[in-house]
Amino acid sequence: MSAVPYKNSALSKKGQVEEMFDSISHRYDLLNHLLSVNIDKLWRKKAIKLLAPHHPEKILDIATGTADFALAATRLNPKKITGIDLSEGMLKIGRQKIEKKGLTGSIELLKADSEALPFDDATFDAAVVGFGVRNFENLEKGLSEIQRVLKPGGVFIVLEFSRPRKAFFKQLYFFYFNNILPMLGRLVSKDNSAYTYLPESVREFPDGDDFVSILEKTGYHKCSWHPQTFGIASIYKAQKPEN
Repeated sequence: MSAVPYKNSALSKKGQVEEMFDSISHRYDLLNHLLSVNIDKLWRKKAIKLLAPHHPEKILDIATGTADFALAATRLNPKKITGIDLSEGMLKIGRQKIEKKGLTGSIELLKADSEALPFDDATFDAAVVGFGVRNFENLEKGLSEIQRVLKPGGVFIVLEFSRPRKAFFKQLYFFYFNNILPMLGRLVSKDNSAYTYLPESVREFPDGDDFVSILEKTGYHKCSWHPQTFGIASIYKAQKPEN
């Protein structure tokens, strides 16, 4: 995936993503909920519902950002949730939110790379990623790493932006995504590139059946795709084989 936040930067995509999220971390939650009209909270609830029947005790939240997905997952009453992210700026905000809710004993946030996870094989019962797989420098490598740290039969849930299929809504969506969202993003975050990168990365991401195929190619099975809100986001569910 070739979309990057800063086109004139000499940094790798991974380095640019870290720099971008450090830059917008102080405004990320405000913008995230504002630009999605808070629908992102509903999507996370639905994603957690898909995970609930599996009763995971140890959950890994990849690209945790400010820990919204990790916090949502506490309703499953797992023994431990570990969130990882490249951006120390985002993690700082996440730790403040966790402390405010009195959940420091349940959630731990670490600075780590999703494509080189610092965990042993078969450590977690489940892994979740919210709006993070688009930012992987090497998508298949990241997916393989997540599978490595899952226990056999472990569940993987991905929540990610996708492209609406219906023509009329698709036109409205991309008008908003390409024109309104970058303008609002620049005004609030003061980062001229972050919210231009977002629509570019969504357009480039292999969503829907294409992403399901990549999951299957990297060894997951029982893969399913659940479009949300006219297809502007999708929840994917997959499992690591038992053997």
